[in-house]
Amino acid sequence: MRAGAAHLKRRIRLGTLAALFASVSGPALTEGLPSFNLYGAPGLIDMPSAEMAPDATLGFTYGRIGDSNRGSMIFQITPRLIGTFRYSGIQNFDHPDAVDGVYYDRSFDLRYQIFTETDIRPAIAVGLQDFIGTGLYSGEYVVATKTLSPGLKVSAGLGWGRLASHNPVTTIGTRPAYDVSQEGGTVSYDRWFRGDIAPFGGISYAPNDRLNFTLEYSSDGYDLETRRGGFEHSSPFNFGVVYRFKNDTQLSLYYAHGTTLGAQVTVALNPKTTGIPAGNETGGLPVKPRPQGSASDLGWTTQLAAAEASVQQRLVSSLDREKLLVAGFELQPRSATLRLENPTYGAPAQAIGRAARVMTRIMPDSVEEFTIVPVENGMPMSAITLQRSDLEALENDAAVEMLARTRFRDAVGLAPAPDLSEHPKFTWALTPYYSYSSFDPDNPLRIDLGAELSGSYEITPNVVLSGSVRKKVVGNLDTIERVDESKLPRVRTDYRLYAAEGDPLINRLTLDLYGRPGRNLYSRLSLGYLEQMYAGASAELLWKPVASRLALGAEVNYVRRRDYDGMLGIQENVTIDPVSGIQREIPDVNGHVSAYYAFGNGFHGQVDVGRYLAGDYGATFTVSRQFANGWRVGAFATLTDVSSEEFGEGSFDKGIMLTIPLSVGIGTPTRTTNSTTIRSVQRDGGARLNVSNRLYEQVRTWHEPDVANTWGRFWR
Repeated sequence: MRAGAAHLKRRIRLGTLAALFASVSGPALTEGLPSFNLYGAPGLIDMPSAEMAPDATLGFTYGRIGDSNRGSMIFQITPRLIGTFRYSGIQNFDHPDAVDGVYYDRSFDLRYQIFTETDIRPAIAVGLQDFIGTGLYSGEYVVATKTLSPGLKVSAGLGWGRLASHNPVTTIGTRPAYDVSQEGGTVSYDRWFRGDIAPFGGISYAPNDRLNFTLEYSSDGYDLETRRGGFEHSSPFNFGVVYRFKNDTQLSLYYAHGTTLGAQVTVALNPKTTGIPAGNETGGLPVKPRPQGSASDLGWTTQLAAAEASVQQRLVSSLDREKLLVAGFELQPRSATLRLENPTYGAPAQAIGRAARVMTRIMPDSVEEFTIVPVENGMPMSAITLQRSDLEALENDAAVEMLARTRFRDAVGLAPAPDLSEHPKFTWALTPYYSYSSFDPDNPLRIDLGAELSGSYEITPNVVLSGSVRKKVVGNLDTIERVDESKLPRVRTDYRLYAAEGDPLINRLTLDLYGRPGRNLYSRLSLGYLEQMYAGASAELLWKPVASRLALGAEVNYVRRRDYDGMLGIQENVTIDPVSGIQREIPDVNGHVSAYYAFGNGFHGQVDVGRYLAGDYGATFTVSRQFANGWRVGAFATLTDVSSEEFGEGSFDKGIMLTIPLSVGIGTPTRTTNSTTIRSVQRDGGARLNVSNRLYEQVRTWHEPDVANTWGRFWR
């Protein structure tokens, strides 16, 4: 990513490193995990197969063949659809964008399995290689794979583009040639399945679950590397051996094209199953059944106010041991309502279940109905009502039985008044952080490591003053020198100036006001230093019914550029292009209207339409998949009225998002996660304000679709 990689700046806690280590060090061999080829996809050596990885597999590869280095990120999006993002560096490659003789390239692949394998039929897949990129690796294919006997598989297919650069047998249509001046980032519709067609194939044999031997006939002639570099291609036959470790790491060694040695390391994990299913936390209290007939005893109600105070005190003490907080409480003869804060459990159903079981042990016997109202930033999110008799009867049954008897409603008018006895409240933390810039051809990875002091001062539960200060300890972000001409205001590509001067810096300092203006409505107003590059005001309104998969939102922002040193200074909303000297004005106002939808099975979609920081208008499309344990993988693309020529390298804004829950590494509940956005390139078009506390993620966590998705942990 170029110097303007502000979106890639994220905090990281030490526990996140433990989460990553635990993710790749699990002991079990994953059944059905295929070998990955040198392009970072299930396959042979160069060539693809029709195989798929187990659903939700997340893999990372690094390989080298000749002068080519390739790193890939792979995600099995659905059982039949897999995607790959690849970053390559080719040494000794004659290209105008090469840096010190190395040309760097980014590309995306997709593969869809049309037919799964049966006893008679082979698996058949169709794929697009480098369909968004410069076209260096562009190729399409149709391939079939059949298991002939245990451990023995054969694959055969037809390739186009790069996969037809050796010994083509026929031609369909005309395929545009590789353009050395191509900026990349465009979807190459005009190339798909056009031009020469060549056959390829191979056979693989796995005598056991550790070793796999491969012989391949490759239709990739490495023409570009041969013409523009020192690659020698003298044979289409490639040989390989793959050794698979117990933790699913694969080490691959190759002899390819008659002249070249290659090697690759692949690390694979599955977010759907990674981690300790039950966790290491102490088990919650069991349900306490009432004695028969005691539910009719209302004698305690003669002194209801005193009883309520006594019960609340005991409730506070008991929930504190469960690492939950009482934010408010109301007691009636037949019902009790708890306003609940959950600082601990990543699975919302686990917090609800533990709170409900505690209530069975403390509430007077006549109290049959429990309503639990979880709150975030003082906003009541939903009213979750359970019957005490159901808790008593179903404790040892499947959690789904309890879910069927649980009621979800909007919490407006149902939440107890907030308990303000401990406000104002101040909390702080000192944690490590990292910031990085990637995919800059001058230096593909720059990184800063340091300490971040963050604090939060809750004036009331829904009025919060918070911020963070960072001090770099070691790093090289301040060495960014690459300057690209921009035809837009430099709303992100001036990031190099902030990186060079901002140490120490006030990363964020805001006063946030949260509210529930009406039924199904949530609001946020943020004032202050909203992110490293911009200060101002951000207002948001979200409509989200408790049981609905659909949500609608609107956000409007008024921004001013911050001074480069990251302190309290503000500058004019004017940028000067250092190449052309042209002065451009940044609009004061930007914002979006948004639609969100939960498709089920963890898939979420989001569309944001509006005005971006540089004044361009367009839409951002986001699709993600979230798992019950907190892992999340997604991708986005932003298309605006800025042409690909005006946008520059990359043609339009796009990227991949990865969220890792800290609980995976430490084995105990926590709501802490680490999120990273990997952009192929950061430019000024399609750039949004980095607001850290947008409403949708806070709100949907406690609504019926998301709570139901984690309901398997209700009795944990």
